[in-house]
Amino acid sequence: MFTIKSALAKVFALSVRRSVLKWANNPIETQNNVFKNLMQEAKDTQFGRDHDFHAIISHSDFVSRVPVRDYEDLKPYVERVVAGESDILWKGKPLYFAKTSGTTSGSKYIPLTKESMPTHVEAARNAILMYIAETGNSEFVNGKMIFLQGSPILKEQNGIQLGRLSGIVAHYVPKYLQKNRMPSWETNCIEDWETKVEAIVAETLPENMTVISGIPSWVQMYFEKISQQTGKKVGEVFKNFNLFIFGGVNYEPYRAKFESLIGRKVDSIELYPASEGFFAYQDRQDQKGMLLQLNSGIFYEFIKADEFFDEHPKRITIKDVELDTNYVMIISSTAGLWAYNLGDTVQFTSLKPYRVIVSGRIKHFISAFGEHVIGKEVEQALHEAIKGSDTQVSEFTVAPQINPSSGLPYHEWFIEFENEPDNLSELADKIENSLQKQNSYYFDLIQGKVLQPLKIKKVKKNGFQDYMKSIGKLGGQNKLPRLSNDRKIADAMTEQNLTK
Repeated sequence: MFTIKSALAKVFALSVRRSVLKWANNPIETQNNVFKNLMQEAKDTQFGRDHDFHAIISHSDFVSRVPVRDYEDLKPYVERVVAGESDILWKGKPLYFAKTSGTTSGSKYIPLTKESMPTHVEAARNAILMYIAETGNSEFVNGKMIFLQGSPILKEQNGIQLGRLSGIVAHYVPKYLQKNRMPSWETNCIEDWETKVEAIVAETLPENMTVISGIPSWVQMYFEKISQQTGKKVGEVFKNFNLFIFGGVNYEPYRAKFESLIGRKVDSIELYPASEGFFAYQDRQDQKGMLLQLNSGIFYEFIKADEFFDEHPKRITIKDVELDTNYVMIISSTAGLWAYNLGDTVQFTSLKPYRVIVSGRIKHFISAFGEHVIGKEVEQALHEAIKGSDTQVSEFTVAPQINPSSGLPYHEWFIEFENEPDNLSELADKIENSLQKQNSYYFDLIQGKVLQPLKIKKVKKNGFQDYMKSIGKLGGQNKLPRLSNDRKIADAMTEQNLTK
């Protein structure tokens, strides 16, 4: 349906695309400018003085003075900012702290500054506008849109607002989207996840939903409740729903299940947001990977994942990266994060422009025997194994079985099926073959009789949801790790009787 709003969206989208292409086509110069600006703006902060930013001219200067840190290493500086001090990591005080739950550090307080906050909003907006510019489809702006967000209620600590990133971003939704945005403010403020989903279903069922956005595992729960209540496919309930926006995890393991729940294919846009920055978004429907945000006040460094734990791993910039290599991504930004290890691993799918996929977490891998299997490999193996079949997977995770009751150790796959395969052993063989082709270390360990082939353990319906609920991490931005190098999740699933 033609409206002034949809027509203006097309004009705006073309303008934004020209702007994006300008920096995307000049990546090295863009990143050099970001680097210089960061050094200049932060040279008189406590961190800048401690690391002699005045003397840093080149990347090699930066490497020699600023070591790679994770949150735990940066914590002494962050604690001073949290205590209310100014000019510590970035000039002045942050506008907000995005509070996240860290796996090793307890609660993490990630600063959001006057300079960094707008880049989160702009990247999310541009992802949608780039889609409109490419496809010409802007009619969805006339309908209702869900943007998954944590509670927008913020607390104050020493004059700084504190909350979840998604809740903070809720305060920045443009006015022209306010009338279209769902759920309501009241529903968004509900803390209990299951209660919140029920309320969202009740609010959205009568509406003309055109865009649905969220982490796939959350959206799957939402879709299932809609189907249960209506007895219809989601695409029948929301006839004009044609765009799914997601981030946080790889969509591929969910794609078949989603298409079954929706009843048809819909376009999708992948995002790569985090509290530390909005790093990339899918800029083309016909290209693999997401456009790396080189003009958002973030300077990127990369370390090859298989060298990361060496004593002195080499840190490179965007100009020296290669395709299909697994890198740990290191960032420095206008939020006051310096040579900061996100913990994410990425691979480049294109160098003109620079596009990435998230391949996993540097701490989420299995290398109990030196195999170093990563998230991308297990996801691809499962995707290849079920492709073209009726088998549908709701969720899965993989852990090493180091001390089996008999035989050699193996990788144990915990899989919750929506549609179970006719032959579980055949599925295991297909996954096994794909994994051996992708990972030579794993292949050698199987061939050398150090490991036996993987085994699959079926998880009960909603078993993973029950597990996440048991540890207080159901819904929100919480994600089940695809891989663990220990059996913490595996043993908990078994102890809670969540497997068949």
